[in-house]
Amino acid sequence: MAGAAATLAGYLLGSMPFGYVIVRCAKGIDVRATGSGATGATNVMRNLGVPGFVATFVLDLGKGVAAVMLAARLTGNDPRWVAAAGVAAVAGHIWPVWLGFRGGKGVATGVGVFAALAPVPLGLVLAVFVLLVALFRYISLGSVVATAAFPLLYSALDHPPRALLLGAMGCALLIVGRHHANIQRLLRGTESKVGTRRR
Repeated sequence: MAGAAATLAGYLLGSMPFGYVIVRCAKGIDVRATGSGATGATNVMRNLGVPGFVATFVLDLGKGVAAVMLAARLTGNDPRWVAAAGVAAVAGHIWPVWLGFRGGKGVATGVGVFAALAPVPLGLVLAVFVLLVALFRYISLGSVVATAAFPLLYSALDHPPRALLLGAMGCALLIVGRHHANIQRLLRGTESKVGTRRR
């Protein structure tokens, strides 16, 4: 019962649409009608600049951390339910019940989940992210590669329980899958770079 409650709580935490609320309050528009159509920090930045990005990223990251910590507390740190809550938080961000199941791409919430699970591997993948964005100026490229790298580094460095590793893989698959349109644009050479505005 506690595990199911923790998983549901993870989903509801993940569903909190901070990016949507921030843009709605600041500009009176639906952020999903602009840019990439997502509610995450990158699309908020297209509307509100760096302050909007930072606010949204920090809040969305907090959802992932909170989901994992709450599940650990409710279930006695049972790795199966901790993993389930982490995946549920990312799923909630991508498919939020409050917004008709149209949300973001899960990156910041996934970072929060990964931070709660394994801060050292996360630090390494963030370095990969920064390097790729600095070199190529594609946030989506950095996000996809860094996300895919996390389960590998987590396994190699921390040797986590099987359930937690599977949870990390599940989060990564959701995030990478949500970037399918970005991946197609990267392959075509039409993806937006940092510093450009998408209409």
